[in-house]
Amino acid sequence: MLNINEIRKQFPVLDQQVYGKPLVYLDNAATTQKPLCVIERERDYYLYENCNIHRGVHYLSQKATEAYEHARQTVADFIHAKEAREIIFTRGTTESLNLLATSFEHFLLSTLNSQLTTDSKLSTDGEPVEPLNSQLKVLVTSMEHHSNLVPWQQMVQRHHGQLLVVPMDDKGVLDLEQFEKLLKEGPKVVSIAHISNVLGTINPVKEMIAMAHQYGIPVVVDGAQSIAHHPIDVQDLDCDFFVFSGHKMYAPMGIGGLYGKAEWLEKLPPYQFGGEMVDTVSFEKTTFNVLPYKFEAGTPNVGAALGLETAVQFLQKLDRKEVEKHESQLLQSAIEKLSDIDGIRFIGEAEHRSGLVSFIIDGIHPYDLGTIIDKMGVAVRTGHHCAEPVMTRFGIPGTVRASFALYNTMEEVEVFVNAVKKAAMMLR
Repeated sequence: MLNINEIRKQFPVLDQQVYGKPLVYLDNAATTQKPLCVIERERDYYLYENCNIHRGVHYLSQKATEAYEHARQTVADFIHAKEAREIIFTRGTTESLNLLATSFEHFLLSTLNSQLTTDSKLSTDGEPVEPLNSQLKVLVTSMEHHSNLVPWQQMVQRHHGQLLVVPMDDKGVLDLEQFEKLLKEGPKVVSIAHISNVLGTINPVKEMIAMAHQYGIPVVVDGAQSIAHHPIDVQDLDCDFFVFSGHKMYAPMGIGGLYGKAEWLEKLPPYQFGGEMVDTVSFEKTTFNVLPYKFEAGTPNVGAALGLETAVQFLQKLDRKEVEKHESQLLQSAIEKLSDIDGIRFIGEAEHRSGLVSFIIDGIHPYDLGTIIDKMGVAVRTGHHCAEPVMTRFGIPGTVRASFALYNTMEEVEVFVNAVKKAAMMLR
């Protein structure tokens, strides 16, 4: 059993009052709080180890470099990457996805241009070859966060390509038959959320990856909402890329990661240019560094990377199955108790879901509901949650979202539900 009281001692931010009420923090899908061990690790780096890495022969530089590369290995082990060089440190999920969209854009255009000299070139049977822009397709789902939609959308639109979208049903479950039909249209990349940040739906990514690989299509998995809640094994999933943010898994803000199979990372061109990512530079030519450094231009956020490592170690000390069980119980209790409220409508009712509950109440705007709940000391998120197409699909302006973490308690669920009930009565 998890000792929640002992765990909460690592999070002083939870031991405070807002508006004269004990804080109940249920906005963990947006960002988790940070344990003392993470805060102290980052602090200690700046107190005793601060130095630029990889570039100095002196003691501090060597020490900081060793710590940074040790953090990379720790993250690689945490998600079961085959090699540490398959881990690229980024600012988080958003930067990781922008990196991939940009690098894939250059890679795909180079590949397609080598196949097509001109759009009017004839194939061996005398028929015109399909124009380049009609081949530039990316497949996403209808439940993606903007970070896993807009970069791909902008990439295909720049070249008059096409964004293919997997639909979902009224419960927030993806249509896998349509997914396979869209795979047959020849997308060059598939990019899908592991867990929806609005619906809590756990997508069958392992099955979807296997389906995509049958057509030779690489798959990107957005793990921003899954990595803190469930053990991740990228080799078992067989995903080509997996991206995540540290701040959603008890680590500092401004750090995250991109896992990529080495064979893919070797193929893709660099995302940014500058120091560290180069091998040789002249006015005539530049050659690039080996993995992972060719994707890590400039001075990295070393302190945050060490904080990320400490957050991983914090999670590794816990029984992850017990964490999953505890968080599942919190979620099920919240859903059961909220169901008693007249006019409530849950947005996302998949059988397999995790981490959060989204809802609206008839006749009440989510923002108004969230504002009054806040005055009762309960922190939830309201709005479209950076997923406007999801709101359009369900015909709503937004939702109230309560999201859970390992430090939340059943008592907090009770306080939250009572706050919702009281706020609903006030607003009717």
